[in-house]
Amino acid sequence: MPTLLHIESSPRKTRSASLEVARAYLDAYRQIHPDHGVDVLDLWSTELPEFNGDALDAKYADLSGETLSVAQQHAWAHIQHPAQRLHDADTLLFSVPLWNFSIPYKLKHFIDVVSQRNILFSFDERGASGLLKGKQAVVIYARGLDYSMDSGTPAHSFDFQRPFMEAWLRFVGVTDVESIIVEKTLLGSEVDRVARQAARERAVELARAANVSVLE
Repeated sequence: MPTLLHIESSPRKTRSASLEVARAYLDAYRQIHPDHGVDVLDLWSTELPEFNGDALDAKYADLSGETLSVAQQHAWAHIQHPAQRLHDADTLLFSVPLWNFSIPYKLKHFIDVVSQRNILFSFDERGASGLLKGKQAVVIYARGLDYSMDSGTPAHSFDFQRPFMEAWLRFVGVTDVESIIVEKTLLGSEVDRVARQAARERAVELARAANVSVLE
């Protein structure tokens, strides 16, 4: 069964702009694809494995071609488990608020844990190759201000949110990426309302135009 995986990285469940737009996408997606599965990974209610100790030793043992100890195998299985949800999904939906010009630390933690050789990418003398090829991604970015090149300010030079996500997705093999940006949410209730509405409409449009041939 085709599956969409929604990765939530905002802890603000009631007023989050990124989650509000993601829900609009999901509502439209479910209407169009009622037989598809939807998996939700809330990074704020999920205990992500730490990447230290046996997990770190397992990484370097694997790189060196050494046999993993029982403890290392156990730690590596904890790394593979959250990554498998990315492999099992056909569509990846990310809701990403901007924190300190970048992404929330919970999302960075998740990415750091799962981005391992032979889990999300392969690597040889020719370089790295992503292992999530053939998937679609929709990324919803929420920002309090205008970080676009057209803002008339140097704010765009502080945007490490969208560039980071796009670079990581390309690295792990996802090249079919759509972006929805809801911004200027801190510039008053009316500006916020209009921005959210425009982003919700764009989300519904993208959900209805989803490439079903990839999913089915």
